[in-house]
Amino acid sequence: MTDTTSDPRLDVRNEPPARRHELIFETWAALTPGTAFVLVNDHDPKPLYYQFEAEHTGQFSWDYLVSGPEEWQVRIGRSAG
Repeated sequence: MTDTTSDPRLDVRNEPPARRHELIFETWAALTPGTAFVLVNDHDPKPLYYQFEAEHTGQFSWDYLVSGPEEWQVRIGRSAG
């Protein structure tokens, strides 16, 4: 199991919905390859997963840490290599 305690957290629950994806992709782009952050959201970010898959195939990791019903946490990583 991966230790997620040192990963930075990005809580977007209080951000306007139109701004959330932009913040998430900016945070991901700033990661050093091989590192990750934990996204905290108020709904299942499955559409975001599909956007990552379409735009960054093979370049990211996606691991659910908490799956609702009121809070979702997903560890999103930038692949090394």
